[in-house]
Amino acid sequence: MDKKIINTASTSTDKPDFQSSKAQSSNTYQRHGRTTAINDHSDLQVLKRIKRYLLPKDFTISPALLDEIVAGYDIGDPLADALAAQNIKFAKPLQHTILGNSLNNNPANNYLVNKDLVNNPSFSALTEQFSNHPDWFDPKLAQIGAVAYRRYPLMLIWLLRNVALMAGYSIPALSLPLIQTGALMHDALPRLMRTYAYILAVSEHPSSNMSTRNQNKPIEQVLAIGSEGWRQSIQVRQIHTLVRQNLLKGKGNAATGVIPNAEQHHNLDGSWNTDYWGIPINQTDMIATHLQFSLLIMRGLRLLGARISTEEAEGILHLWNLASYWMGVDLDRLPKDEAACWEWLYTYLSIQQLDFKMGQPLAKALHDLPRQLMGEDNRRGRFVEMVNASVTRTLVGDDIGDGLDLPKSKIRFGVLSSVPILFALDTARQHNASVAHKLEAFRAKRQDNMNWWLKKNDDYYK
Repeated sequence: MDKKIINTASTSTDKPDFQSSKAQSSNTYQRHGRTTAINDHSDLQVLKRIKRYLLPKDFTISPALLDEIVAGYDIGDPLADALAAQNIKFAKPLQHTILGNSLNNNPANNYLVNKDLVNNPSFSALTEQFSNHPDWFDPKLAQIGAVAYRRYPLMLIWLLRNVALMAGYSIPALSLPLIQTGALMHDALPRLMRTYAYILAVSEHPSSNMSTRNQNKPIEQVLAIGSEGWRQSIQVRQIHTLVRQNLLKGKGNAATGVIPNAEQHHNLDGSWNTDYWGIPINQTDMIATHLQFSLLIMRGLRLLGARISTEEAEGILHLWNLASYWMGVDLDRLPKDEAACWEWLYTYLSIQQLDFKMGQPLAKALHDLPRQLMGEDNRRGRFVEMVNASVTRTLVGDDIGDGLDLPKSKIRFGVLSSVPILFALDTARQHNASVAHKLEAFRAKRQDNMNWWLKKNDDYYK
């Protein structure tokens, strides 16, 4: 186990090694205001941990990767953006073009697709992308990843909210689109649960019995054509496209009164400043989100005691590669394996301007959820909030926890009590079929309980 990454103290000698190439020395990669020098965050705990435990000893930041990351700031989703420029919403007609006029055998879903739209080059390209799995996709490997990803429902929601989301709030380039649209700041619970529903949909597999509960056609394989994960990928891609276009036009105003205008770096006319931020929801930031949901959650599971095999880790990344490809990420830009993922993430984090004040409203909205649900004076709610903050501080770092103004408990390392418990249970599961069956029954029940909001508000989970 490599849990020692959690408790490692910072040392003055643990500085990143950087290449002194002409590209770096001249800082040609700093073409956007959001980009800092590669050594500005050398003391950040998460970077020290990645450097010390997850990268080769001779690792240096690649100028080529730097240029690729920075170039990605200026690229959105060309196919979907071309349709948005024509005021075309593609999600519903795309699903009907591929699946026919009777989705889920429901006559009420009958829909006539405009013939001109079918002949639109961008729409035709999207139709081709979503009609079949790409040749590189291995459904057996993806299922191995999906089963492992879904095996630990409590850890999954812990890591989604307290690592994947919270860690991203320290990066203003990721936070600002959320703030300007009001996402995860107003109505934080629905936003969180919709995100949770998406990672559940992506990881749904034939033995997860979701389809038998909601009387849909049983899923035949992970991310099958027509599955909930497929459908939500189309819908989220359309949402991202509309948000991108609205922000570029200066229509996102939910940050007014929350973040000073000067810190948002607007253009003079109030529109999104691409010279400073790049395109909103761009290729590079979408890959960062891809790694939040795959690499960081997988790493968190291991740190909390889960036994994730090399094949399962590969399967989790493979699963999310397809989901991200469907979400509009250029496949050639995705890192190819776990080692490459850590190199990519380290490089990305090294050059991001940090602004904790911008992320604090999002962090507070997410942190305050338990007491909003249970009552301001509810002791259990306060305890859950403290546990959540402890997960962030333990796995991400106190410097980010302090920056986001999260509480600090004297017993915060109590979250590590899960490590020997989960490790022992996982070991027993691997060697005893009876234990494995009982744990799966417990997992299914726990997962069902955690879907309480979705069962009230989402037809698929009712």
